[in-house]
Amino acid sequence: MRGVITLGQIVSFADEHLRIREIGDWANALNGLQLENSGAVTQLGAAVDASTRAIDAAIERGINFLVVHHGLFWPGLQPITGGRRRMLERAFQHDLALYSAHLPLDVHSVLGNNAQLAAALGFENTEPFFEAKGQPVGLKIQAQISRAELVAKLEQSLGGPVKTFPAGPEQTRIIGLITGGAGSDIYEVAKEGIDTFITGEAPHWAAVAAHELGLNLLLGGHYATETFGVKALAAHLSDRFGLPWEFLDCPTGL
Repeated sequence: MRGVITLGQIVSFADEHLRIREIGDWANALNGLQLENSGAVTQLGAAVDASTRAIDAAIERGINFLVVHHGLFWPGLQPITGGRRRMLERAFQHDLALYSAHLPLDVHSVLGNNAQLAAALGFENTEPFFEAKGQPVGLKIQAQISRAELVAKLEQSLGGPVKTFPAGPEQTRIIGLITGGAGSDIYEVAKEGIDTFITGEAPHWAAVAAHELGLNLLLGGHYATETFGVKALAAHLSDRFGLPWEFLDCPTGL
């Protein structure tokens, strides 16, 4: 009979595996354990955001350790009132622990959002690129593939439409991949020889910049491009500790 899996065991393993204390991030990321429970973990969950919907779904399914990419403090300091108070109250009442991993999960060479999406697209020849907070946060991929085929593969991998700005070559040569909201970095990305840039979302002016730079810009959605890492991490923890896990799909529409 398997012994009780403790919160401390899982947090220590995840912290070390993701190098939580080594990898810099934005202050509000507050990577690692954000809410503790009473100490035992029986079921794992994964969600992109620490939201009321995700926490309610976790409670309904009996999950008591929830992994997220965007944690509770991403919006910055907020009063614990109204919906936020009710959300936290339910988490405490139902003994839910919450663990957040932002850049440490983005950049992980196996479990990371970029690595997982690149693998889903069938790309193996990748190298880290584009530095932020002291480490490369994206992947550079040397691949000759038609733009139309790449878009089709991306839509299949993401399970939804991709907003395409076809301002670059019809046949790719060097693809840049940064999941999430990296569209505002398009000028810096272009300096690295990228002819096709895959990310989640971008500001309006990035579409204009794509034509100026002669670069294909493919936007798969911030949420959709960042479902991969939390799924991979939860599956890895499930294998390591012999616990069931489930993905809680709470799309934002962005």
